Amino acid sequence: QAQLVESGGGLVQAGGSLRLSCAASGRTYRRYAMAWFRRAPGKEREFVAAISWSGGTTSYADSVKGRFTISRDNAKNTVSLQMNSLKPEDTAVYYCAADMTYSITAKTYDYWGQGTQVTVTS
Repeated sequence: QAQLVESGGGLVQAGGSLRLSCAASGRTYRRYAMAWFRRAPGKEREFVAAISWSGGTTSYADSVKGRFTISRDNAKNTVSLQMNSLKPEDTAVYYCAADMTYSITAKTYDYWGQGTQVTVTS
């Protein structure tokens, strides 16, 4: 059964960094686009970053551009999100997602992780 497991969330002060990881198991995600979404308290789920199966194409939300970097290691079936210069407004549950289709739209993605909490204090 396909499974995505996020890790790396936690509590950090504004200006700090965190690195999220998503480990895929149960199927080979080598040909899948991968993405990160987040949901802040009381808000809708929003797109954060996406990466094509080859890693050659990436997309970022304007709110994280220049601060976050998405990457993948197809040999290890993992995708990472390096988050620098974190702000309190980055506080959210972060979700990893996978699909054969590259997209920045959540409804495109068929496979989702359970999420990992990121809290940024001011």
